[in-house]
Amino acid sequence: MLRDALKDWLATRTPAQLSLLADRGALRSRGREPSPDEYVHLLQQEQVIARLAGFCTLPDLQALRAISWLSAQRDGPFPEDRWAAGDRAVARTEVVGLLAGHDETLRAEAEATLDRLADQALLHPPHGEQIVAPSYVHRYLTTDLGLGRPVARLISQYLNAPEVHRLATALGLDQAPSREAAQRNVVAYLTDPARLRTLLDKAPASAKELLDRLAYEGPGVEVRCFHLAGSYGSNKYTFFAGGSGHAGADWLAARGLLLPAGVVGTAELPLEVAMAVRGEVRAPFTPHPPEPGDLPRAERVEPTAQAAVNTLTWQLERLLAGCVAQPLPVRRSGGVALRDLKRLAKEITSPELLLELCFRAGLLGVVPEPAANRREGPSYVVLPTKGYDKWVAREPAQRLVPIIAAWVVCRSIPLWDPAPAQGTAAYVRDALGRSDDPDAVSLRYALLEALAAAPGLRVADAAPYLVAAATWHRPVRMPTDPATGAQRIDATLREATQLGVLADGCLTELGHTVLALLRTGQAWKSPHTTLTPALAAMLPAPRSTARFQTDLTAVVSGVPGATLAALLSTVGVRESEGHAVVWRITQASVRSALDAGHTAATLLDRLRAVAESGLPQPLEYLVNDVGRAHGRMRVVRSGCCVRSDDEALLTELVHARPLRHLGLRQIAPTVLISGKPEGETMEALRAAGYAPALEAETGATLVEQPGARRAP
Repeated sequence: MLRDALKDWLATRTPAQLSLLADRGALRSRGREPSPDEYVHLLQQEQVIARLAGFCTLPDLQALRAISWLSAQRDGPFPEDRWAAGDRAVARTEVVGLLAGHDETLRAEAEATLDRLADQALLHPPHGEQIVAPSYVHRYLTTDLGLGRPVARLISQYLNAPEVHRLATALGLDQAPSREAAQRNVVAYLTDPARLRTLLDKAPASAKELLDRLAYEGPGVEVRCFHLAGSYGSNKYTFFAGGSGHAGADWLAARGLLLPAGVVGTAELPLEVAMAVRGEVRAPFTPHPPEPGDLPRAERVEPTAQAAVNTLTWQLERLLAGCVAQPLPVRRSGGVALRDLKRLAKEITSPELLLELCFRAGLLGVVPEPAANRREGPSYVVLPTKGYDKWVAREPAQRLVPIIAAWVVCRSIPLWDPAPAQGTAAYVRDALGRSDDPDAVSLRYALLEALAAAPGLRVADAAPYLVAAATWHRPVRMPTDPATGAQRIDATLREATQLGVLADGCLTELGHTVLALLRTGQAWKSPHTTLTPALAAMLPAPRSTARFQTDLTAVVSGVPGATLAALLSTVGVRESEGHAVVWRITQASVRSALDAGHTAATLLDRLRAVAESGLPQPLEYLVNDVGRAHGRMRVVRSGCCVRSDDEALLTELVHARPLRHLGLRQIAPTVLISGKPEGETMEALRAAGYAPALEAETGATLVEQPGARRAP
């Protein structure tokens, strides 16, 4: 029946609702949407419900606990065999009343919360006057709402017949013929609100004080009113002959208002007594997140964020270019050595964050290198991937898009490491896939929601507010240890600040864009279409011209475009970053440009095309001087040489039609060069009817040995 109801309910969902449900429940398989039957099957599994519960806000969780509590009062504790539990339905009006009482505003909030839980598949359809929660809710999200167990359950479980008769006598009840009859009389008395209130009015002051505390702070109290009635292992209790030493507790225990809790030295206030003290029983319900209060205003939010994004752009470029020039070795125990991290930190802020994001964005990867010692096995280094070549050719704003997109859904907090290994950067262990933090994205979302609730305020300085607000948005995902939670929050805020999501303790426009991606679920699908215009608006328009100075420097005021940066990096060495980027042009850098295929004339033409006010004379002299010296001696590329004292034979080989594919060229009367390696050249010569011999570098003739056969 539930399968049919689930299938009917899924048919009423919009594509956007189904997509968000699939994301939150991790229902997708290899990038495709589940079929209706697959949806139904997955939504009946506890691990999927557990994942969906991780997206609950505090009022969502409070509503689920209220449902579970009402179910437990009617049907008893949830059985070990969940299949024997049945539907365990509760009335919707009872849930709303438990959460909101008679407050019409709160009742509307409670109704909206139940509707939201139904939309998230955390309540079983059909969603009518009866509410049915999945077994996971009853098994793991149950709570007593600060109330004890029913009096009948406590008496049955922990008292023998003499103690039950003693309670009946203390309450002024007639003597009963059996334990069962005495227990019925006692339970009837203690569950009658009118008789119970009359009894409580007679309680001494010390008893009333203890009752008020237990009714609102929790039912358990450490007091020695009872001790075990039998040997060790018995679950029955009897009264201490001399009392506990607390007059109020002894008065309550003598009349069944405090009963054994099943733990030596502990007593429990029964549910009915707590309800009588409280009057109207209400479950905790907090429909709105906490208010930020009086916080200082943030200043220069967007300019600070723009500076951070600008710095991030060139630091990413420098990091990846550095990995090209000097690949990072990977330790055999995992991770990159601490000395490499310190080397990177001299030029880059928080390299652990940028390395992690580059890995997750597909710009860095790990490749094996053959080991010198066969026993040691291959070693590994960190190198840019093929995607880096396309990335470096993009404009600055487009380069940042995959980095920000990777951070939004990054299943780790790169700047936080609970237990770093000695000499190893923690982020490398994450980047190489050794650990994932399932709560990282939820914590990031909860913090962004808390920051968005206080626009223009320096919220990052208010740690108590951030913890309370983040807990409201994702209570299941917050660490229970306050110290750990504070460290994780601080690390997340530092990451957001470095990426321009946060500035001066306040959420930026980019931060609001990131939050919208998480709210809608687009962060896992197509974040690029949203992030690209947001980042382009933060960065100034890329510059396409430079100012060349007589000291042989090229200065770009602002952010250089990809084409301009590539040209200047070819002919010069990048010296400084910031509001102005400076390249130093030297004899060695010009020579490198000529080595890359430029000529002096074409290089000067390209530089003139991007010069704001022409090229200074010293620069033209430098390029022309280096150009005249470049190429006076040449190194010829070839696969091998063909040597013979018979000059006519070599001339014949150059013009032989079957050998044209070798690209033979005569560079001396007795020497030819071939564009193919010696093996392929020898094979072609023999196929054409010639009889060549293989010669070593020393001039000695080599005897060819057939290669040994190897396994693939």
